[in-house]
Amino acid sequence: VGHGDPAFRPVGVVRLVPAKYNDALRANVDMLCGVGVNTEVISADDLREIDPGVYTGDIDIAAWEPESGFAEPAATVYGFAAAAKAMGASIHEGVEATAILTAGEKVTGVETPLGVIATETVVAAPGAYTNKLLNPLGLDYGLIANRVQIAILRRTAEDFSHPVYIDGPNGTWLRPEGDFGSLTGVLRDQLGVDPDYYDEGVDFDYIKDARDRCARRRPALTNAFMRGGWAGVITMSPDSHAIIDQLAPYAGLYAILGDSGTNFKTAPAIGKSMAEWIVDGAPQLVDLHPFRASRFAEGSLFAGEHEYGEGLLDVFR
Repeated sequence: VGHGDPAFRPVGVVRLVPAKYNDALRANVDMLCGVGVNTEVISADDLREIDPGVYTGDIDIAAWEPESGFAEPAATVYGFAAAAKAMGASIHEGVEATAILTAGEKVTGVETPLGVIATETVVAAPGAYTNKLLNPLGLDYGLIANRVQIAILRRTAEDFSHPVYIDGPNGTWLRPEGDFGSLTGVLRDQLGVDPDYYDEGVDFDYIKDARDRCARRRPALTNAFMRGGWAGVITMSPDSHAIIDQLAPYAGLYAILGDSGTNFKTAPAIGKSMAEWIVDGAPQLVDLHPFRASRFAEGSLFAGEHEYGEGLLDVFR
């Protein structure tokens, strides 16, 4: 990340889908291999060799990425920030951007409690505050703030550690947390929350749901007990994919919006492409046209070539 240690742990990533989507899974693996990702399709027997504690009775195959894993989000962000500062960036933590200022159809600056920052280029990535910042400019893309939760389960000493799972059949994801913990998530929505006023704790019924569903994949989690949890807010777009665009009609206003909780691993590519767009006039690394803001008005919602019918989990591949 340019500075510090993001605490990346290459424990491997397993992607599971219902059997009717096996062909789509194979196609996505082929596509990823074509761009250099170390991934392969493995059998249920192969998966049990990787993780002896996994249940495979409901799946035939899995996608396996042996070099992938997870990183610590806060450490990664601080690494990006420290690297940016070393290259001359100025970061003002705790300073709210209260308005984007314009003159006609041109950006002129950003209003903050400390005064106006005059600029002809603004990159807006306001997360759950997107509507508050953009609606006054007449920009509304149907984005909704969604409260999502995480529960940490403490495995028994007899249970094995495990890779990262994105488990389509059960609508869950989990990864190791420390020596004996599992960080668990399940697909549940609490749409339309206020990012300034929401419960940052984890709901009791969510803990039970997460334990029950994750235990379908790793039965030893049935006896795991809760060791903590939290909630945060992400912004959902109508098709669960990000908007990455120059926002018409305002010259100089660029944005990364509504990533629906999925842009952590793609952040470096998105950042580089956005920088190319601003400096060189067009992104070079990645074709950002599918992420254009106008796609909703056009009725051209983003859809992957080989999706699994899972909604939000589809974007994790």
